[in-house]
Amino acid sequence: MRVILVHLPKFKDKHLTMTNLIKAGRLFFALMIVGLAGQQFHNGYFRPVLIPTYATHFPGEVVLVYLLSALLIVAALGILLNKQGRMFALGLAGLFFALLLFCHVPYEAFVDPVGKSIGGWNNALKESAMAGGALIVAGSYRGGFAYGRIFFGVTMIVFGAEHFMYAPFVQYLVPGWIPWHLFWTYFAGLALIAAGIGFILRIQLRAAGLLLGGAIFIWFLVLHIPRAVVAPATDNGNELASVFEALGFSGICFLIACSYAPRMVVARLSAHPEFVQ
Repeated sequence: MRVILVHLPKFKDKHLTMTNLIKAGRLFFALMIVGLAGQQFHNGYFRPVLIPTYATHFPGEVVLVYLLSALLIVAALGILLNKQGRMFALGLAGLFFALLLFCHVPYEAFVDPVGKSIGGWNNALKESAMAGGALIVAGSYRGGFAYGRIFFGVTMIVFGAEHFMYAPFVQYLVPGWIPWHLFWTYFAGLALIAAGIGFILRIQLRAAGLLLGGAIFIWFLVLHIPRAVVAPATDNGNELASVFEALGFSGICFLIACSYAPRMVVARLSAHPEFVQ
């Protein structure tokens, strides 16, 4: 066995930083879930990012809306309070994957008139990212679940590509007080693609997670919150939903940044057992 001695103060600071990032990542992810569930409670219908909006509603739908919302909030609270958080995160991952496969995929493939365009699959991709994010949250308790990074990374790559495909539209989402709208549109697209590739191939995970997480958090502050404040009900509440999604996705990125930890064995120091890995 190879034993590596580390400088304790430096290791302690690094360990504390990672612990805080993990807590922040779980918090942001859980708040996203609570926010989306809260919207469902308020509106009485499913959020399109969770279950597609069909042409007609069915009797008793509101009961299922409230039931799903309650389950989401319970799971989010379990993660927030660290009470069986891993179990609840795995349950969310299974739920999101089931909704993706049995609701979004059939809807986009056979019902949605714009399902043949990549933009029509955005909600399905978001649900895939949330499913991957839930696996990443579960992995933050004991490690593992690399597939979560893959699902999340694919979504980031596609969203990055859409910044180039739909640049004339995306550039108008940049706040008016920021110059060079088209430049920032392309820059954000490249950042999403680069980080997504890094997540999938495990290339500079820490840097990719921290940089993209920080970028999305900035977008959360300067782009999504102001738009939601001005028009919270615009497009059936999608502006407000984007606030929660941006916060949750930034948290997922921070959790990915903490999954890079190098493979090493720290010396067993009886005076400092908290540093034994």
